[in-house]
Amino acid sequence: MHLKTLQADVLRISDIYAAEHGIDRSGDWALLKVQEELGELTAEHLRMSGRARGVADADKLGDEAADVLGMLLIYCDGAGIDIEQAMQRKWLKWLGE
Repeated sequence: MHLKTLQADVLRISDIYAAEHGIDRSGDWALLKVQEELGELTAEHLRMSGRARGVADADKLGDEAADVLGMLLIYCDGAGIDIEQAMQRKWLKWLGE
């Protein structure tokens, strides 16, 4: 799976979901959603580590991580960020490739 392909699929799904539910995705919506999803991931992490009420669920932890990534890809698109280039510049350069 390549990030650009994943991003394109996520954007298509987001378009469908927004149209079906009448969601206005203008302005800072995507960044706020990244924050919301990160909060949900944090809550699930706390359940998994026994520091919050509720039943720990590893699948739900993975689902929340997927939501964070999906919303980050949507944010990057709207902000004009080429996430593959940014990852190469910031992280992958350390591999010397």
